[in-house]
Amino acid sequence: MKIALITDAWQPQVNGVVTTLVELVRELEQLGHLVEVIHPGLFRTRPCPGYAGIDLAVAPKRLLTEKLDAFQPEAVHVATEGPLGWAARGYCIKRGLSFTTAFHTKFPEILNAALKVPLSWGYALFRHFHKPSSGVMVPTNGVLRMLEQRGFRNLRSWTHGVDTALFTFQPQPRLYPPMGTLARPVSLFVGRVSYEKNIDAFLKLDIPGTKVVCGVGPLEASLKERYPQVRWMGVMPRDELAKVYAAADVFVFPSRSETFGLVMLEAMAAGTPVAAYPVDGPLEVLGKQDGSCHGGVMDADLQQACYSALAVPRHEARLRALDFSWGHAAQLFESYLVAVKKDIACKSPNAGAVSVKSTVTPLSSNQ
Repeated sequence: MKIALITDAWQPQVNGVVTTLVELVRELEQLGHLVEVIHPGLFRTRPCPGYAGIDLAVAPKRLLTEKLDAFQPEAVHVATEGPLGWAARGYCIKRGLSFTTAFHTKFPEILNAALKVPLSWGYALFRHFHKPSSGVMVPTNGVLRMLEQRGFRNLRSWTHGVDTALFTFQPQPRLYPPMGTLARPVSLFVGRVSYEKNIDAFLKLDIPGTKVVCGVGPLEASLKERYPQVRWMGVMPRDELAKVYAAADVFVFPSRSETFGLVMLEAMAAGTPVAAYPVDGPLEVLGKQDGSCHGGVMDADLQQACYSALAVPRHEARLRALDFSWGHAAQLFESYLVAVKKDIACKSPNAGAVSVKSTVTPLSSNQ
């Protein structure tokens, strides 16, 4: 199948959406699909206001139209709600083509936190964006229910995975020499140092040991000044990041607005248990249908969650991570795709039947 995947989030950006899409395209390769990724690197760009390292396409309509006309996709997936997403949406509507979309990020919450834009305004805009979609892929059931309550339709429950070969299990926290000798326990945060991550809730915890942060973002300079005792590691190659996960005693996930939280899976794959709030993301990653919690601890008191998570056996964290795979996520994605026209069949080809035009380079840094 010829699949056009349009996204405002792509390499060299560093975030969970990019990780998800790169892994998705790789899995679609193995299923034999021909994938055309249309991303900001193909266009003239400018930095996203307030988000260094994220470049957005400028006036992409004409060039995007040329690329889609030339490719003639059998299925179109619009992954993000940025300039490219809006241009692709308009292209499909103008030509009467069916398409799918995804809800990866709670941008209304980010706009509210950063610019005080009312949540109702942000969700009204996103509801308008996704309204013509034949299927809106949502990574957690909690987010799906929230979107239903806000009037979104055609929602599809999706999921994500983890590379358990890269993030290998360690039965005991390992020494990571570049971090030096740190007081134990080591509490780790990985992610963008930005508004939606609620990282301040982690940094101000009164817990023993050492706090380590891997990531960069718009709040980095101010937080470094406020918390000089924290070990700031910046952005790291993913093979090195795997070693940092394995060196931690507990992974702290302070966000209240994530739609999923891939970094939790990566930490658990290394055997590092997670401490988190009982909110969307952690409820999906740590919680099971019987109401039990596996691979970490969720608590409204994040400090208590940290103390309790230290008692979770590392092999249990690893076992929970094994419940998630990119192969399963790709198969779900494939099943939700729709043909651009009713007379075009969306069928899964035999593996290896066609080549893939995706220009995917190895992921090299933390999310």
